[in-house]
Amino acid sequence: MAQEVPDPPEAPEDEEEGEQAPLRRYLTRAGAERMHKELLQLLNEARPKVTAEVSAAAAQGDRSENAEYIYGKKRLREIDRRIRFLSKRLDTATIVTPSEQGDRTKVYFGATVTLEDEGGTKLTYQIVGSDEIDATGGRISVESPMGRALLRKSPGDTVEVRRPRGEIELTLVDIRYD
Repeated sequence: MAQEVPDPPEAPEDEEEGEQAPLRRYLTRAGAERMHKELLQLLNEARPKVTAEVSAAAAQGDRSENAEYIYGKKRLREIDRRIRFLSKRLDTATIVTPSEQGDRTKVYFGATVTLEDEGGTKLTYQIVGSDEIDATGGRISVESPMGRALLRKSPGDTVEVRRPRGEIELTLVDIRYD
């Protein structure tokens, strides 16, 4: 089954309130699996361990001066905050499997692109959602300047990307949907 993944839509503005409606979030299947794995680790390992540590610290007596108890409660709040964040992201995200992309001649969400800069250096990036970015791992956001410039481009196209060190011209060499 081929799937056509649209570009990330612009957030429509709510006319009455002047606020923006939430954007539709996309995740690659691999990104969703990484987030799900982290969620399970927090729920099944980290939270029970910290809860046990807080209980042990609470049993020691005066909680107002008990650094272990205070730190443990803070860590527990951080874990709970991360669990809520991951749960919400996974529940509301649209999961995209790049290998099911129908049009493989252009760059869409999930594509792995090979680029060549002005000096002839080849760079490879995968276009992913904002929750999956890892520049050192070769994953850039579809919402980044480079991600936006590459959308709907074909091999041989040249794009100019504005970055903090100045503009750079990149040529799209190859597109893969792994």
